[in-house]
Amino acid sequence: MSQWNQVQQLEIKFLEQVDQFYDDNFPMEIRHLLAQWIEHQDWEVASNNETMATILLQNLLIQLDDQLGRVSKEKNLLLIHNLKRIRKVLQGKFHGNPMHVAVVISNCLREERRILAAANMPVQGPLEKSLQSSSVSERQRNVEHKVAAIKNSVQITEQDTKYLEDLQDEFDYRYKTIQMMDQGDKNNAVMSQEVLTLQEMLNSLNFKRKEALSKMTQIVNETDLLMTSMLLEELQDWKRRQQVACIGGPLHNGLDQLQNCFTLLAESLFQLKRQLEKLEEQSTKMTYEGDPIPMQRPHLLERVTFLIYNIFKNSFVVERQPCMPTHPQRPMVLKTLIQFTVKLRLLIKLPELNYQVKVKASIDKNVSTLSNRRFVLCGTHVKAMSIEESSNGSLSVEFRHLQPKEMKSSAGSKGNEGCHMVTEELHSITFEAQICLYGLTIDLETSSLPVVIISNVSQLPNAWASIIWYNVSTNDSQNLVFFNNPPSATLSQLLEVMSWQFSSYVGRGLNSDQLNMLAEKLTVQSSFSDGHLTWSKFCKEHLPGKSFTFWTWLEAILDLIKKHILPLWIDGYVMGFVSKEKERLLLKDKMPGTFLLRFSESHLGGITFTWVDHSENGEVRFHSVEPYNKGRLSALPFADILRDYKVIMAENIPENPLKYLYPDIPKDKAFSKHYSSQPSEVSRPTERGDKGYVPSVFIPISTIRSDSSEPQSPSDLLPMSPSVYAVLRENLSPTTIETAMKSPYSAE
Repeated sequence: MSQWNQVQQLEIKFLEQVDQFYDDNFPMEIRHLLAQWIEHQDWEVASNNETMATILLQNLLIQLDDQLGRVSKEKNLLLIHNLKRIRKVLQGKFHGNPMHVAVVISNCLREERRILAAANMPVQGPLEKSLQSSSVSERQRNVEHKVAAIKNSVQITEQDTKYLEDLQDEFDYRYKTIQMMDQGDKNNAVMSQEVLTLQEMLNSLNFKRKEALSKMTQIVNETDLLMTSMLLEELQDWKRRQQVACIGGPLHNGLDQLQNCFTLLAESLFQLKRQLEKLEEQSTKMTYEGDPIPMQRPHLLERVTFLIYNIFKNSFVVERQPCMPTHPQRPMVLKTLIQFTVKLRLLIKLPELNYQVKVKASIDKNVSTLSNRRFVLCGTHVKAMSIEESSNGSLSVEFRHLQPKEMKSSAGSKGNEGCHMVTEELHSITFEAQICLYGLTIDLETSSLPVVIISNVSQLPNAWASIIWYNVSTNDSQNLVFFNNPPSATLSQLLEVMSWQFSSYVGRGLNSDQLNMLAEKLTVQSSFSDGHLTWSKFCKEHLPGKSFTFWTWLEAILDLIKKHILPLWIDGYVMGFVSKEKERLLLKDKMPGTFLLRFSESHLGGITFTWVDHSENGEVRFHSVEPYNKGRLSALPFADILRDYKVIMAENIPENPLKYLYPDIPKDKAFSKHYSSQPSEVSRPTERGDKGYVPSVFIPISTIRSDSSEPQSPSDLLPMSPSVYAVLRENLSPTTIETAMKSPYSAE
């Protein structure tokens, strides 16, 4: 079943979540009409490969044209209209930045997988629940409402300032008119009335000045309160959501809304600053005893300027954390001399700043680490921010050619540091910029989340474990000495994140039974209790009786799924995480030939299958094949192994014991679409083969002795042609075949 079909079968509460992340960037109509084609493209790789992204965008438009041709024949006017509009929007929006459409589609597919995984969870995970609380949504609405109110208030003070200017001009005109009158005219009644009028105007001017300053003070107070108590908290929540999203959690939407709020507030503060400058001009032209402008304006201007500095400093954010294009699902793990990308955004979008803000990148700026390893950044490390850099029109900059290089003074020491020491070192990428605007010079600085820098790709799994543990355990974005004393994590949080690893990396999350098995593995308990787990238990201590850690075991399984059994995993046919004891409980009452697929607990990156049958006296027997690893699966696809697998048992002829995938799915019904080819017709060899050769195939065969219930040499792959195998069956007894397989030469 396609991923989109699975999404459509979700409950309404999950469908509402899906609806939230489809918009004009990637309309749901396109997702629906091109579901199969979209799911068969590698959007994650394309998001960091401009050539591939360009080709995929062009193919997407071609697919849309094909759909337009189809619906035109059906004369569906509404759909024709919508598809033409969507095609025009997509072409216009992404033509200059094809990688962005790949990012958008990749994120949507990933979010679908996460929601599908969440739907299979027994309860909503604690991390996801904390990020989607109703109080957070309520605060978002309150922030937007208050920002709009402040904007309206500043518009009112703008009118007040203009009214003051007009009132002062009128007063100045009347006053100068009186000054120009003859001395005799100044003693008449008309003159007295004019003086009274001037006094009333001065009183009104004084009142209006006080009123305008009072309103401005109120605006500054409200802005200050909004920024400290709500807007900056909202920004911190977004940063926390970004942390969680980097390790496979829900997408961190909301940055566009924050940009809108930051921009409106900054525009309002600059407008307020100009109003205060106009008041100073008015006071310079005309002041009087008790004039409120000289008394209140300086302090008010100081507060406004401080708020402008503060909002700009907080608006400089890392929109997309450092990530190697070769490993898009492992952000914040960087390798020496390998390029990585990182994107920054200024949440205050002012046209005056386009191409005027230059950003400089550096590594470990003013940071003292315990490690002897020191790095510099190679590549283009200074770039200007521009509105054209992003398809959504934000003021941003993306570094695409940075790479960390280890300094010679430290290169000699890395051999003395163990893998865990290297992968527990945290580093920081820092970005600096300066803004000169309306007479103000503002220095900006922000940093990425902590990154791990490896020198060998073999260190990647442990480095990723460090990134996971850090971002699960702390909200602190700059604790570079975190692993000096890493805190423990709750089991419920960790299980949730483990499911995210599977949903984001291999397309299908874990259900409650699978998570319970992992809980057993970690804590020898099978419940979602909130016990705590240490970093050492997760990644450094070997599992009981094993030569590897829990994380090494799990990472090897992820790698196995990704490279060798991905379609089977996505279809849900791999039970995977089930203990031997639970396996037998599940199979004992099933029909003979019922089997299930599970990951090996003793072999790294191994998968096996166990089937049930009955002896002549009715005794239930279980048979498990020695696990297949990536080496064997590179030679023969797993689905083909399940199709062609044979067992020679006692005096019986070879036969395939695998009949039904647990609980009762006929094997071919489950796996036929994944077979690499149909089994070859078995025939006798002829004098003429293909170019003189008889075609051959690999056939997986196991033997089970009469005194044993376990397959012997269970994963031998015997290269023989189907025709030769047929001849052997016709001319040799099963006993003779079995004897030959036991010979010392068969091991070769």
